[in-house]
Amino acid sequence: MQVHPARIRSLSEQAAPQGTGPVVYWMRRDQRAADNWALLHAADLARGRGAPLIVLFALAPALPGATLRHDDFMLRGLAETEAGLRQANIPLVLRLGDPAAAVPGFLNRIRAAACVTDFDPRRAGQRGQDGVAAAYAGPLIEVDAHNVAPCVVASPHRDYAAATLRPKIHRRLAEFLEPFPDLPAFQADNLAGWPPVDWAAAQSSLTADPAVAPVAGIVPGSRAAMAALRAFLEDRLPVYAERRNDPNADVTSRLSPYLHFGQLAPQRAALAALAAKGRAPAGADAFLEELIVRRELADNFCRYEPACDTLAALPAWARKTLADHAADPRPYLYAPQAFETAATHSALWNAAQRQLLRQGRIHGYMRMYWAKKILEWSPTPQQALATALRLNDRYALDGRDPNGVVGVQWSIGGLHDRPWAERPVFGRIRYMNERGCRRKFDVDAYIARFPKDVP
Repeated sequence: MQVHPARIRSLSEQAAPQGTGPVVYWMRRDQRAADNWALLHAADLARGRGAPLIVLFALAPALPGATLRHDDFMLRGLAETEAGLRQANIPLVLRLGDPAAAVPGFLNRIRAAACVTDFDPRRAGQRGQDGVAAAYAGPLIEVDAHNVAPCVVASPHRDYAAATLRPKIHRRLAEFLEPFPDLPAFQADNLAGWPPVDWAAAQSSLTADPAVAPVAGIVPGSRAAMAALRAFLEDRLPVYAERRNDPNADVTSRLSPYLHFGQLAPQRAALAALAAKGRAPAGADAFLEELIVRRELADNFCRYEPACDTLAALPAWARKTLADHAADPRPYLYAPQAFETAATHSALWNAAQRQLLRQGRIHGYMRMYWAKKILEWSPTPQQALATALRLNDRYALDGRDPNGVVGVQWSIGGLHDRPWAERPVFGRIRYMNERGCRRKFDVDAYIARFPKDVP
């Protein structure tokens, strides 16, 4: 059951487990009991030492920008994860508070022999693990359970385009695309002293913004994620390559919330898509490019670029062209509140924003248009970037994710793109307009799906 050693990285000076205490898996980004390399490595360490295994989740009561939409989806998924863990006699322990303080406090109190955690490239995740490494004397071990090719192994530095990262990943895909073993069961006494989590109490302790309500019609959790994956591969993969850019066709995978919250392993989705490739080769190739190369390029960007959510992270040509055109007259100017409430002059843009408000997502093609128009109708590129990131993070179920950061930066700032023909406001950033949308799909049908006064 050994995990590929290239997935494993020590985050502290102490490398070997010490003492006779439990092994703890500090669950962060990969919130699932099955198909989880970090959990499997923690289980391997614990069984090898004859030690207990505990899963710890640290929940900050007031994350900046957190909404009821996000917390409801996450906590209901975690409740299912806990049930799966307890079937293997592994307890899940919930601690409230800043992980940088709550995690080492727990580890030190139970005299943990080692702490294993999953990989998180985001700034908050990096700060949290640095805080734990500084305050916990035992080994802190990172296992990349989120990327098919581990991020720091695929590339040791920021890659500037998919064209440079793609061959690095493809060279090692066969090495890492291995089947998942089952999670081993522990003895029943591994649960002793650890009662089930009171999830209702956990929900009531949070201060997430209730104004952004949960999305109706989407069920969180790993079981729902696997059902969504099967439905996509069976029903929509055969036409995915040809029709994925039509927002009315509705052939997208709808997996992004499950991937964001770690309720579905990207590697599980990749293995399933490969198995379906014989009957849908073009669809499988297109989906795998997005699932592996494009998604892991986003992790690469956020891992190696400290200023990932600012204009300073853009390539030099993009910074220059935006600066050169910063004073260009805008055809329309809107304050952030007008964007948030879908109160622009454009029925198409407003429909995209209403899709985000109501469904917690925007179709991928429309999200590019949506962000580019925020650039065109904002007084500065800086304000446009801030507005787009805030709206995406606040309303999208997969918000606060490297994919969202990169998607917005690509649309507004040309990240991972090339210079195009120069025009007002955009400079050499790739341009989109409604006429181009009308050539690709039935714009009026899309607008009709998201009318103004329907909740």
